[in-house]
Amino acid sequence: MKVDVLVLGAGMVGISSAIHLQDRGRSVALVDRRGPAQETSYGNAGLIQSEAVMPYVFPRDPSVVLQALFGLRTDARVRWSALPKIAPFVFAYARAGSVTSARRTALANVPLLARVRAEHEALMDRAEARHHMIDGGYIRVYREARDLEAASKVDEAVRDEFGVEFELWDTKRLAEEEPNLTRPLAGAVHHASPGRVDDPGEVGAAYARLFESGGGTLRNGDARTLNATDGGWRVTTEAGVVEAREVVVALGAWSADVLAPLGVRPPLGVKRGYHLHYRPSGNARLNHLMFDSDNGYVLAPMKRGLRLTSGVEFAHRDDASNFAQINAAETQARTIFPLEERVEETPWRGARPCLPDMLPAIGPVPGKPGLFVNFGHHHLGFTMGPTTGRLLAETMTGETPFTDPAPYRIDRF
Repeated sequence: MKVDVLVLGAGMVGISSAIHLQDRGRSVALVDRRGPAQETSYGNAGLIQSEAVMPYVFPRDPSVVLQALFGLRTDARVRWSALPKIAPFVFAYARAGSVTSARRTALANVPLLARVRAEHEALMDRAEARHHMIDGGYIRVYREARDLEAASKVDEAVRDEFGVEFELWDTKRLAEEEPNLTRPLAGAVHHASPGRVDDPGEVGAAYARLFESGGGTLRNGDARTLNATDGGWRVTTEAGVVEAREVVVALGAWSADVLAPLGVRPPLGVKRGYHLHYRPSGNARLNHLMFDSDNGYVLAPMKRGLRLTSGVEFAHRDDASNFAQINAAETQARTIFPLEERVEETPWRGARPCLPDMLPAIGPVPGKPGLFVNFGHHHLGFTMGPTTGRLLAETMTGETPFTDPAPYRIDRF
């Protein structure tokens, strides 16, 4: 089988890239070893984070680093046995966490995040998936007034420079908005502009059906079989070999597995995370997606129940699961919201693909004709997928891109 473009990876980024290429007249085959949106794109909090201009930088407070190293935090933990393998990324991530670097990343985020909700809504309308979208944004809750005040000052600075609006809720307002919280809290920061969905996996699957309905080909196959040919690229799938003039590597945390044999070695790391679903106690209801700023977990109302997502685990991508972090998050969540039993027996685990500066790699690979990338979206793969898919497709097809793609080039390191 021959097509114009091979897209490797059927997560949100790969599916969106395939649709945008298809919209521009390219025949596309989308290849993944699993079904659509079954890895990181399935396990996220479902937010479309139009407000997330400032990157998640490496902590500058030594006490925070030490607590993470010794497993004393729920927002971040380090697996000691993985340090020899993950140290190069961790050190590069730490170096990229300066104020200057963070501001550079924020400036590059602005044109991407300005479009994320509109791009998702456009695909949802075409895929008949708009019913998954929920308005109302999300809240960050705080137990102590001093922490809420400090956070609001940071939000004010971000608002003044980047226009990210927010609303401050005091104890009374938070209790009115979320009457089923089981203890009084100091208040919350409410971001109203982000959207959220009730099932990220179903949204991704709907986009994949849209791609197929437009004539796209979806194949199960191992992306590691990719190799160059005289006229382009080929990969082996369960239905046979697929060849194309161009290929897009959109494999998230697995992108380096395909790129390294081609001599391309981006400084890609992972931040692992876990989730579980719970039934609320009695008639309790959570009206907003809630981020516990003190403990780094999210509690998100979903179709399958209340999804509890853990903070970050710094470990090797393929290390065995360690449920201590999600168990600790559950313990904390139960102190402020009435949760009943777990819906699943075993927590889900995923790997967020991260580059040191917390920006994705988008565009051509220098010195490798016909090879393109779209990966490294860290915490924002679900958010950014349709937008970076557009940017990549515009770059590949010769359109004037909606923003300068230079900040996202893969050779910037």
